[in-house]
Amino acid sequence: MQLTQRTTGAPVTVTYWMDHAWLGTHVEPGVTLDVADGRIAGIRTGVEAPPPGATALRGLTLPGLANTHSHAFHRALRATVQVGTGTFWTWRELMYRTASRLTPDTCFDLARATYAEMALAGITSVGEFHYLHHAPGGTPYANPNAMGEALIAAAAEAGIRITLLDTAYLAAGFGEKPNRHQLRFSDTTAEAWAERASLLKGDDHTLIGAAIHSVRAVPADQLATVAQWAEEREAPLHVHLSEQTAENDACRAAHGRTPTRLLADHGVLGPRTTGIHNTHLTEEDIALLGSSTTGTCMCPTTERDLADGIGPAAALQKAGSPLSLGSDSHAVIDLFEEARAMELNERLRTHIRGHWTAAALLRA
Repeated sequence: MQLTQRTTGAPVTVTYWMDHAWLGTHVEPGVTLDVADGRIAGIRTGVEAPPPGATALRGLTLPGLANTHSHAFHRALRATVQVGTGTFWTWRELMYRTASRLTPDTCFDLARATYAEMALAGITSVGEFHYLHHAPGGTPYANPNAMGEALIAAAAEAGIRITLLDTAYLAAGFGEKPNRHQLRFSDTTAEAWAERASLLKGDDHTLIGAAIHSVRAVPADQLATVAQWAEEREAPLHVHLSEQTAENDACRAAHGRTPTRLLADHGVLGPRTTGIHNTHLTEEDIALLGSSTTGTCMCPTTERDLADGIGPAAALQKAGSPLSLGSDSHAVIDLFEEARAMELNERLRTHIRGHWTAAALLRA
């Protein structure tokens, strides 16, 4: 929130009066909210009218929403990849074409528009899963983090906080070198990725985290390097996990185990880690994620757009995996639709109605 400044430059408290406000478990009428230095300083209930100098917010006020998983540049694909038929893998080819044309300047413009759309949808923080690092052909920019810094700047201009999840993307598949499209994504090794990612700087509106694109994109013997980088910084670590059955089949063929088991064996799972999608899981996978309190981010509008499948959200939560939501490829930017879709998907998957309350979905 924009704060009024004293002549000394020190922020002062700004008071908002809310007609009705969601307070975590229920709606309360007549609530004042004091904000100081960008943080909530106090909440009072039972205030029937706006106090002098307060900004009145009519209707129902909700906390800002957190969008756990975003690929900002995928917003450019909307209304093009939905044409005709295909699979995740044919969609990916169209995504590569869009990625090949982006520069730091156009990345900034596109991300700013995407984040502005999020802000208009009530989203005040985003987890940006960022893997478009280098120039076409894989040549680093003079500033090796030009693309990541463009995303940080775009979020600042749009007025939302960002967790930049700088992503290790080193291979096209198990034992395969990056293809010509993926050269822009690759730092060649996890050590080189860590060296570049370490140059990124956070601020009051920016948190730097890490991501493993997927078990097919980071060789097994390099997974621990990324996990250790995140652990040393107490940073969040995200990973695309079992979004496609083909990835599971390839992982079993290469390593004789599921992607979840492979991550567990290399120290990737844990309370600061979030698996994105977690769609096609075994019972053992669910137990591993839950017992390690690894999070799950469901992205229902993207998962249905790409025909990925429906993940076992309720079983994961019951096992101990905290749930969150993301708009991912931005076919839709509406976290209320993501929440609604998660509930309705679970009804279709289980043939049972009513898995989460409205309050539980809002917290996700």
